[in-house]
Amino acid sequence: MIHIGLTGWGDHISLYGKNTSSQNKLVEYAGYFPTVEVDASFYAVQPVRNAETWVRKTPNSFQFIVKAYQGMTGHNRGDIPFSSHEEMFFAFIDSLVPYIKAGKLAMVLFQFPPWFDCTKENVQYLRACKRKMGDIPCALEFRHQSWFDSKYRESTLQFMREENWIHSICDEPQVMPGSVPTVLEAVDEEKVLIRLHGRNYYGWQQNNNPNWREVRYLYRYNKVELKEWVANISHLEKECKNIYVLFNNNSGGDAADNAKELIELLNIEYMDLAPRQLDLF
Repeated sequence: MIHIGLTGWGDHISLYGKNTSSQNKLVEYAGYFPTVEVDASFYAVQPVRNAETWVRKTPNSFQFIVKAYQGMTGHNRGDIPFSSHEEMFFAFIDSLVPYIKAGKLAMVLFQFPPWFDCTKENVQYLRACKRKMGDIPCALEFRHQSWFDSKYRESTLQFMREENWIHSICDEPQVMPGSVPTVLEAVDEEKVLIRLHGRNYYGWQQNNNPNWREVRYLYRYNKVELKEWVANISHLEKECKNIYVLFNNNSGGDAADNAKELIELLNIEYMDLAPRQLDLF
């Protein structure tokens, strides 16, 4: 099955009626897409009550991809608000319980920063992360090109197979070394993740810009580019049962429209979406 969605549900203006409250956005979002990435979990380990609410507001088949807390992936360079890494992982895993009980956890996404390069130390850290997560399905996304350098590409993919990681395949500008190429390998027979970050080459390089997040993901895929991904998804369907596709190009509000276009190009009709609200006034 192909599950298409977006990273987060709060900022997609084209999906919601003008009177939609923030509390009702997830309900309306679930009328369009069968999956979503929870990105709030990256900035702080979320209270269990949040997951309980989100699970309750979505259809039975809806799937959440929960982004790993930034302290787990080395993004926050200061002190973590936990007494140890063990406590941090325990708290994060505890926050996943409502998704797991409801059968709505597709995976946890470990997205590592551009400075997390291919070294023995970092490989050992990945092994430690996977041990701490136990049987919870986890996707792995790199941002440093060294992991897919010609010297390490096959070793990286084999490592993911052996350690039971789900591959998070990226579509992003090729800006060395802080980006990775699109590597169309599922490595897991059950699940693969695709994250479409846009192709804003110049925006990708503006790390010193205080508004770099808004600039980096300012991109709208055209029909030719989306058809490339129709072909890529067709290829991955031969390797994997469930393909999750997330659009992250929302600086200009393009992600939702691109996701709907891809659904149309793939001739997908989702049968278990939430009822859509009518905005009459």
